[in-house]
Parts: sequence; structure tokens; C-alpha cells
Amino acid sequence: MDSWKLAAGEDSGVRVAAAEALESIVKRVGSTEKETRVDAAREIRRLTKTSARHRRHLSGAIEPLVRMLRDEKPECNEVAILALLNLAVKDERNKIKIIDAGALDPLIFFLQSTNSNLQEYATATLLTLSATSVNKPIISSTNAILLLVKILNDGSPQSRIDSIMALYNLSTIPGNLETILGSQTIPSLITVLKSCKKSSRTAEKCCAILESLAAFDDGRISLTSEEGGVLALVEVIEDGSLRGREYAVGALLTMCESDRNRYREIILKEGVIPGLLELTVHGTPKSQLKSKKLLHLLRKSPYQRSELEAGALENIVCSIVSRMDGEDCAGNAKKMLAEMVQVSMEQSLRHLNQRALVCTPAKK
Repeated sequence: MDSWKLAAGEDSGVRVAAAEALESIVKRVGSTEKETRVDAAREIRRLTKTSARHRRHLSGAIEPLVRMLRDEKPECNEVAILALLNLAVKDERNKIKIIDAGALDPLIFFLQSTNSNLQEYATATLLTLSATSVNKPIISSTNAILLLVKILNDGSPQSRIDSIMALYNLSTIPGNLETILGSQTIPSLITVLKSCKKSSRTAEKCCAILESLAAFDDGRISLTSEEGGVLALVEVIEDGSLRGREYAVGALLTMCESDRNRYREIILKEGVIPGLLELTVHGTPKSQLKSKKLLHLLRKSPYQRSELEAGALENIVCSIVSRMDGEDCAGNAKKMLAEMVQVSMEQSLRHLNQRALVCTPAKK
């Protein structure tokens, strides 16, 4: 027999053996023996951690794993959640199958568990399942949003981050925004945003939710009522990811567009101008447009002369916005930015002093 035929036969034999091994795991996870089920679930978790092929071939284990979620033994619950989590990652069909198999009710139950591991694993799984559009309305029909907000307040550090990501996924359904807002989510989002790295995905998703909630009057009131809320958005505009900066400037723009007289001064006093000017040059197309719109709104406000030196900053902002569409707009913007920084030195120093006072602990 030719060598290539031998190799083909060997490859075929390996594939058959691998398929049989996977089928055996699926059978074992449905065993009546607890230890057999647990061992099989652990094996599924291991095999599906990085392999899309294994996620596809082991999808038959979804129903018995969901049954394990209803087991009275926490050990069975934990290994089943982790196996389902890995099966769902980057696999849209498995995400849908898991919900269809009835996993949502036990996962909602675990969100309320006093077992921190179960709560954390359930939050991560719900985050993954909520990433697909088919599942979003199904999850939204439960009390998942209220429970996710509770976890955002009281959960472990990781579950709080995952709850923000899950809330972001669900916030893309417009009807959910009032539920999220009514759950007093904004103070918790601001707390996380103030403490996390401004370029992180956590900050990005916080700002995305805040931009959506800023469309509501109650959302704007809550955002400006929280100490350091607007400042946190300004800091993301200065130091955030490209998408995070886009969401942050969008939130401030929404506020200012809703009631310029009410929100201009609140936004200006946090030193937003330098970040906005930089964003008109280095931001995404959307954030550049939003920044220019916000600058237009801010320059029309009745500045206090103590805040701005004889209106010089207003004139520079007005000039840079009007010249953005001309030739060499990037060069002009950079030049104007340098001039603005020099002219607004006093304002910047005042802003830095305010931040220092907030960050400095009181002496005992």
C-alpha cells in the first residue's frame, strides 16, 4: 500500500477515535452517577476552553449540563456552569441552545446565591449568553437587570465587572434603558468609573451605558448629582480608549443638547476643553463630530470672566471649530491647541488643584 494511503488511513482512524471519545464524554455527563457526571463536566470545560471544534462537537452535552444546574449539590452546579460557559464562548448556536435548554431559570437563581462562586460564575455566563441578539429579549423578560444591578453594588470585583458588561449588552434594547435607570444604576457606574483605569473595557462600557441613560432627564440629574460624575467622564475623554472617549463625549453632548443653560457650566468647570480639542484631531470620526458639536455649544455659553481670561479661550475654541474643515486642519488644530493650553494655564492649574483636593485624604 502506498505511504499516502497509509497516512490517510491513520488520519481517518485518529478522527474516528477522537469523535468516539467526545461522544463518550457526552454520554458520561448524562450518567446517573454523580462522580461520573462531575468528571465529564470538568473534561468538557477543559476541552472547550480554547477549541471551537470541541465546542461544536460537544454541544450535545448542553441538555445534561443544564440538568446538572438543578442538582442540589453545589459541586455539580459549579462544574456545570463552567462547562456551559466555555461551550457558549464564541459560539452563537451554543448560546441559543443553552437558553433553549432551560438554563436561564437556574442561572437567575444563582445570581441571588450566597455562594460567591456560584454568583460569580452565573454572572459571567449570563454576560456571555446576553451577547447574542436572540437571547437578549428572553433574558430581559426576567428580573435579571435588577439582580445585575444588585451585583454591581454588592458583588465580588470580577462579578461587578461582568455585571456591567451584561448590562451593556442588555442596554442595546431601548426598552431596557428605563429599567436600568430605575434600578439606580448610575451611582454604582460612577463609583466604578472613578476607580477603574480610564482606558479599560470596564470604563468603556460604563460610559456607553451612561451615554444611553443621559437621554433621560432623571439620568442627567443622577449623573450630575453624583460627586465626580462629570469629572470621571472628562477623565475618560482625556485618557480613555478611542471608543470610551467616543461614549464619554457623547454623554456630555447629550446633556448639553438637552439643556445648554443648565449643563454648560457644570461641564466647563471640570476642564473639558483640552480633551475636546485633542479629540477633534485624534478621535474616531464619531467622537470628532461629537466634540466639535459640544465645543460649539460650550462656546456659546455666558462665560464668567473670572473663569476665562477676557474671553481668549472662547475665541480660540471658536477659531479652531470654524477652521476644522479648511486645509491642513490637523496642523491648525495642533497649533490652536498649543495656544489654548498656554492661554488657559490658570484654568488648568485650578482644575488640577481641585482634583488634588479630592484625592488627598483628610489629616487625622
